[in-house]
Amino acid sequence: MIDRAEIEAKAKELEMAIGETREAAKNTALLTAIGVGIIVVAAFWLGRRRGRKGSAVVEIYKV
Repeated sequence: MIDRAEIEAKAKELEMAIGETREAAKNTALLTAIGVGIIVVAAFWLGRRRGRKGSAVVEIYKV
């Protein structure tokens, strides 16, 4: 027969496992968000730099 103590012990074990998984998921999500942010900022910066380098100055004179 299953005792109340066994059920409570198993419930606490599951609760601890869920808590550990939740913490791991939070850490992974945070690192992913930081990585994506860095990539977006780097792409913006490099694209802006390339745009400034490659742009030509065009002068129009009215005759």
